[in-house]
Amino acid sequence: MKKTNRQEQNQEPEKKRPWWKELLSYVWMIAFACAAALAVNRYVLINAEIPSESMENLLQIDDRIFGCKLSYVFGEPKRYDVVMFQYPVDEETIYIKRVIGLPGETVEIKDGSIYIDGSDTPIEENYLPEEWVDGNDGYFFEVPKDHYLMLGDNRNISEDARYWAQCALDAKVASNQQEAQAYTYVHKDKLIGRAILKYYPNFHLFLNI
Repeated sequence: MKKTNRQEQNQEPEKKRPWWKELLSYVWMIAFACAAALAVNRYVLINAEIPSESMENLLQIDDRIFGCKLSYVFGEPKRYDVVMFQYPVDEETIYIKRVIGLPGETVEIKDGSIYIDGSDTPIEENYLPEEWVDGNDGYFFEVPKDHYLMLGDNRNISEDARYWAQCALDAKVASNQQEAQAYTYVHKDKLIGRAILKYYPNFHLFLNI
């Protein structure tokens, strides 16, 4: 059946979208994606490469990991969290260690074991890569309010809270032993975020033991 003249008049030809509008829509999409990526990188994710052996066997040299900057916005660090933070002796340097002592706790290192608040039972540390023989005895810490005690997993080589007071003296940021003790602990404001996963060379999701 043939269309009437009125039907033909009512059917307007489909207008093609101008090329510049099409281009503009792609530009906006790319700009939005870039802004979102920058926001995530600045405020949410930490992308880090491991420079040392201090967290073996969990992390090896050249491993690449993601951390989350929002981990402690609505909660507090827990014992065994693997955390990135500003090194107390030189805040331009970022360290990654494991949370061992919480605010207000006492931590004693004795015969290769760690005791919290005078407990007769040491904490469980099944992540240590080998027998702990160096710097494994004679340490006693009183963790201040709003601070944390950090140790590496590879205790025989890790430069961690056991040695930072001496590092502060050597770097001349502290003039005496009493001042140096303040550099032993990490203030909560210096925590950057918690490690959440390793993505290279293989995938590993970090969970508390």
